[in-house]
Amino acid sequence: MSAGRKILWAVGAIAIAAGIGFWLRPLSYFDGLMYLREALMGMHSRTITVDGYRIHYLVEGPAGGEVVVLVHGLGGSAEDWRSLGPDFAHAGYRVYMPDLVGYGRSERPAGFSYSVRDEANIVTGFMDALGLKSVNLGGWSMGGWIVQLVAGEQPWRIKRLMLFDSAGLHIEPDWDTRLFTPTSAAQLDQLDALLMPHPPAVPEFVARDILRVSAGRGWVIQRAMASMLTGRDVTDSLLPQLKMPVLIAWGSEDRITPLSQGETMHRLVPQSVMDVAAGCGHLAPLECSAQLWPQLEEFVKR
Repeated sequence: MSAGRKILWAVGAIAIAAGIGFWLRPLSYFDGLMYLREALMGMHSRTITVDGYRIHYLVEGPAGGEVVVLVHGLGGSAEDWRSLGPDFAHAGYRVYMPDLVGYGRSERPAGFSYSVRDEANIVTGFMDALGLKSVNLGGWSMGGWIVQLVAGEQPWRIKRLMLFDSAGLHIEPDWDTRLFTPTSAAQLDQLDALLMPHPPAVPEFVARDILRVSAGRGWVIQRAMASMLTGRDVTDSLLPQLKMPVLIAWGSEDRITPLSQGETMHRLVPQSVMDVAAGCGHLAPLECSAQLWPQLEEFVKR
C-alpha cells in the first residue's frame, strides 16, 4: 500500500472513531468546543481550595479592573455566564465565575449539604481566598438566592447586587421540581419548555447523553432542591434590609421563577431598579444578554 493510501486510511479511521465518539458522548465534544472557545476569548480556567473543597472558576478581564463575581444556578456552571461575562470584561471589569460545590468542574463531595446557606459560605470563602474585598455580586436563579444571603451577611463588601431571575422568596413552585433531574426524553422536553419559551428540538442521541449525565450527577440537584423546598433561609425578610444598589433583571416569560416574583423583590427593596427582557424565559442572562446588557452596564457604572 502506498504512503498516500495509508494516510487516507488513517484519516478515515480517525474520522470514523470521532464520529462514533460524538454519537456516543456528544456532551463531551460540546464541552470541549466550549472550553476551547473560552480560551480563545481570553477566559482563564483555574482552581482554588475553599473550606477544603476544590473549586473551579473562570476569570477574565483586566487584572486591575473593578471586580464582578457571578454565581450560577441549580444544575448550572460557570459557563452559563458565557454571554454576560465577556460583556463585563470588555467594559473593563475583572470577572470571576465560580463553579459551586457539586457543579461544573468543581468537587462533588458526598458529605456536603448543597443547601443555599452552605453554598453561600463557599462563595464568601471563594472571595476570601482570592482576596476580593469589595465586589459587584450577581446571581442567577438559585445563585440569586445564594448571593442574597451573602449580601445580607456581609453587606460591607458588596458594592452592588444583581439578581437574575432569582429564587429566594417563600413561594412553593407550581411546576414539578423532579423535572430538574429528568429520567426520560419526555421529561427533558418538559424541562426545556419550562426554561425557554421556544425550546429547540433535541436530537435523540443528544437527549440520551443528557439523561446519562443527569443520572450520574442528579443526586446533587436532588439534595439542593430538597433543601430549598424546606423553606429555610428564604429571603422575604432579608431583602428590605439591603442598603446597597440592587438590580433585578428578569425574563418576562420565565416559568421557573415567574416575573411576579421579581416584581415582589422589587417592592421589597425600595432602592432597587428592575429590568425586564421581553419575550425571554428563565435563561434570559444567557439567551437575551443583548437586551439586558445596556441597563446592566448603566447600573454597574452608576
